[in-house]
Amino acid sequence: MADIGYRPERGLPQRFERPGALRFTFYVALAAFVLWSFQGAGWSFSALVSGGPALVDFLSRAWPPSAERLPQLGEALLETFQMALAGTIIGIVVSLPLAIVAAKGLTGPGIISRCLYSGSRLLIALFRTVPDLVWALVFVITVGLGPFAGTLAIAVDTVGFCGRFFAESMEDAEKGPSEALTAAGASKLDTVFCAVVPAAMPSFITTSLFALEKATRSSVVLGLVGAGGIGIELKVAMDFFDYQLAMTIILMIFVLVLCVERLGNFARKTILEGSPR
Repeated sequence: MADIGYRPERGLPQRFERPGALRFTFYVALAAFVLWSFQGAGWSFSALVSGGPALVDFLSRAWPPSAERLPQLGEALLETFQMALAGTIIGIVVSLPLAIVAAKGLTGPGIISRCLYSGSRLLIALFRTVPDLVWALVFVITVGLGPFAGTLAIAVDTVGFCGRFFAESMEDAEKGPSEALTAAGASKLDTVFCAVVPAAMPSFITTSLFALEKATRSSVVLGLVGAGGIGIELKVAMDFFDYQLAMTIILMIFVLVLCVERLGNFARKTILEGSPR
C-alpha cells in the first residue's frame, strides 16, 4: 500500500545570489560591451533578410554542379590533403621535444632550463596566436606560390596547437611512476621517456588526430592566398562567376573533411579503445 502521506525531502531550489552594487555594475557594463560588439560587427537583421533572395539566386545558378573538370579538381583535392598530412606530421614531430621543454616540472631548476622553458612557451604561444592564413602569406613571400608554402604554414600552426596540448597532458600525467623512477636513481631524460610520455600517449594521439582534421580544413583556406591546393581553384571559379564549378569544389571539400573526421573518429576508437564502432 502506498504511503500517501510520504513526501520525499527536497531541498529548496538553488537561487542566484543577489549581486552587490559593484558586481551589478560589472554585469551591466559587460552586457553593454556585448551589445556594442554586435554593433561593431555590423550585425543587421534587415541585411540578413534582404540577402536571402541573393542566396537563393546563387544556389539556383550553382545547381547542378559542373562535372567538366573533375579529374583536375580531384588532383587539386589530393594535393590539399597531402599538404595537410605532411604539415601535420612535421608539426607533431617538432612539437614533441618543444612540449617536453615547455612542460612544468620536466626540466631542471637551473638558469638555462628556465630560459629554455620560457623560450619554448613563448615560441609555442607565437605559433598558436598568429593565424595560419598569416603564416601562409609569410611563406608565400619567402618560398613562393605553391603547396610547399601551405605545408610550412600548416606545420607551424600544428606546432602551436600540439605543443600546448602536449605540454599540458604531460603536466597532468600521473606522477607516481615518474616519482618511483626518480627515487630509483633514473635520470630526468629516462623519467620523461619511460614514465611521462607513455602516460600522456593517449592524449597525444587524440590531439594529433584533431590536428589533422584542423589542418585539412585550414589547407582549403590557405589555397585562397596562393599556398596551393584546391582553394585557388575555388577562388578562380568565384572570381569568374562560375558558380556551378564553385559548387562542385565546395561539395568535394565537404566530402574530404567529412571523410577525414570519420577516419579520425575510427582511428581514435581503434587505437585508444581497441574496438572500432
